[in-house]
Amino acid sequence: MTILVTGAAGFIGSNLIKALCRSNSSVWGDNLAVVGVDNMNSYYDPQLKQERLDELEKLPGFVFVKGNIADKGLINSIFQNYKPSIVVNLAAQAGVRYSITDPDVYIESNIIGFYNILEACRHSYKQYEGGVQHLVYASSSSVYGANHKTPHSTDDKVDNPISLYAATKKSNELMAHCYSKLYDIPSTGLRFFTVYGPAGRPDMAYFGFADKLVRGEKIQIFNYGNCMRDFTYVDDVVEGIMKVMERAPERGMGEDGLPLPPYAVYNIGNSHPENLLDFVDILQQELVRAGVLPEDYDFESHKELVPMQPGDVAVTYADTTALERDFGFKPSTPLRAGLRAFAEWYKIYCLRK
Repeated sequence: MTILVTGAAGFIGSNLIKALCRSNSSVWGDNLAVVGVDNMNSYYDPQLKQERLDELEKLPGFVFVKGNIADKGLINSIFQNYKPSIVVNLAAQAGVRYSITDPDVYIESNIIGFYNILEACRHSYKQYEGGVQHLVYASSSSVYGANHKTPHSTDDKVDNPISLYAATKKSNELMAHCYSKLYDIPSTGLRFFTVYGPAGRPDMAYFGFADKLVRGEKIQIFNYGNCMRDFTYVDDVVEGIMKVMERAPERGMGEDGLPLPPYAVYNIGNSHPENLLDFVDILQQELVRAGVLPEDYDFESHKELVPMQPGDVAVTYADTTALERDFGFKPSTPLRAGLRAFAEWYKIYCLRK
């Protein structure tokens, strides 16, 4: 079996590939090959991406292709050469605030790139035996916008995004549903809730907080600290992806003689929103414990409460009932345990810098 993972050098992608290559699950068979694609762009420190990639290239069965999923010719050649049975699309331009300052890259990667993946899946059934058995792709909790109903359920209406990033992710879900219906492509979208952990994305708030605290700068806490986030540890996210990968939505025929869309969407979140002020306090405690910050660090003088930023939401809170029902899985890593792992990694990262 061959599995294609886009966004291979990214935070979630690299952790997923490591887990797949090290897995002894009989589901994947004895000759698992994992093909990773990434354009290694400079949205954040390319050196961090390169370090993740260096780890992956030591793994048996892993092949790396450098390129952009918005390059249709490249994607078509990958499908023709490697014939993936499962596709996990994690490549995307991430970030809510950056979508306000540079919207073009979101259309290129999140819309055109995803369209190329869908088209390649569509044509795979004529190109090689079996074709794509399951397309799994990253959506986001951002699709819930400013919904006041919590916890956020995949049954909720999500037609009012408040950032272009969220709009592209909702578009991915609509595009996938259309292709599932028209071409019988089993597809599953995963709405991730604030993923964090070691070697994460430097543009994420917790990473930026750590950087500023180390430099002795003030950190800005938005909405005057009245934000709640459903922080989800990366290992939990990877485990959830792998469980979903193993079982595609079932194909079937409708009364109209056309395929019923083999399509599903799940939340992957911790189902336990944390106050942002509490989160930052635990982060600085763990940075002190790891020796990144001095024991007498004056945290109070290094935080500033500021208004909400455009595109942000006050609360994210995942209802994971469907994930638990269908896969018997629920993310459960406690926040302090996750931040401790991050702080211990961050100490090594700081020494490298």
